[in-house]
Amino acid sequence: MSSSQSSFPFFQSLAIVLLATGISIAQIDPGATRATKNLYAGLKRSAEKGVMFGQQDALAYGLNADKSRWIGDKDRSDIKTITGEHPAIVGYDLGHIELDSVNNLDGVPFSRIKEDIRINYERGGVNTISWHPNNPVNFSKTTWDKEEFTIRKIMSDEKNKKRFEKTLDKLADFFLSLKGSKGELIPVIFRPYHEHTGSWFWWGADHCTPEEYKQFWKFTVDYLQKTRKVHNLLIAYSTDNFKNKEHYLERYPGDNLVDILGFDTYHRNPPKSDSAFIANATRMVGTIRDLGKASGKPFAITETGLEQLTEADWWTKIIQPIIKNSGLSYVLVWRNGRPDHYYAPFEGNNTVSDFKKLQQSGTILLEKKVASENLYGRPAKR
Repeated sequence: MSSSQSSFPFFQSLAIVLLATGISIAQIDPGATRATKNLYAGLKRSAEKGVMFGQQDALAYGLNADKSRWIGDKDRSDIKTITGEHPAIVGYDLGHIELDSVNNLDGVPFSRIKEDIRINYERGGVNTISWHPNNPVNFSKTTWDKEEFTIRKIMSDEKNKKRFEKTLDKLADFFLSLKGSKGELIPVIFRPYHEHTGSWFWWGADHCTPEEYKQFWKFTVDYLQKTRKVHNLLIAYSTDNFKNKEHYLERYPGDNLVDILGFDTYHRNPPKSDSAFIANATRMVGTIRDLGKASGKPFAITETGLEQLTEADWWTKIIQPIIKNSGLSYVLVWRNGRPDHYYAPFEGNNTVSDFKKLQQSGTILLEKKVASENLYGRPAKR
């Protein structure tokens, strides 16, 4: 069937079946901006050509060849230093915005984050935002101070709930302040309450029931999109390691509240764990791929990495087998924060040549190839 006329009835019937079964076939916010809808479609389209490579805080700071830090340099990233182009996707964190801080929890000024998001967007790159907020019942406690049943205390107490709404207002104000050169809202991927299959954050598995987590997720998304009219978000659901499909979906709030399926996984204790890490990550990719195909949603490895990159061929030996021909929209490694805490290659790092092999293989996409895809529906600025 080569003509669009002959294939249309089939796709029309398929859409009716999917809608009847409650399976999402579109971006969840019906009021989303055109550019946000285009990005949603673009994430799925670009996955046919390769996996977008991303890094947390890539534009804010990094490491020099002697492992000293550079901070705030213009138009710089460690990936660009070694390849000539920036990562396709850049991650940022809004932790401490709830405290009215000038800087986020890693010391990056929110003004800088806002400007980097604009610049990356206008180059054609993708922006993703995580959030490590202090405990909203007791702001003196960090994300990692695990006060019991925080979510229950918020949702069951009107005073706590109203207080948390004010925190969400600060998020909404930030999202609504993200504007391009023509005043248009910049689409971003928002990834709240992540790694919830673990229990190291106050929203983790040991600190709330599955139903409480889902209720809290719905409250957050509804408040941002319906109450505050924030329509430039794609919402990403991101577990830590999970045992099987049932475990992945245990706290899943529903197809109508999630745009992107993802998980975080880190490679620890190499090299003895190499084969186990590859097998486990490949299994989890297979699960979210199946769920993504069923729901029509893009899927990604939302955080990964090997701290200090202790294996010279890590990119082609470990990452490439996991992501090649996977259908993943993107894979994001964590930040190059300190000489003892880094996850991406930098000038002089022993994995640079191997990373370039991964890039040249076509498995991953950096900024220039992604910009050429015109994800937002308009030409990117070069």
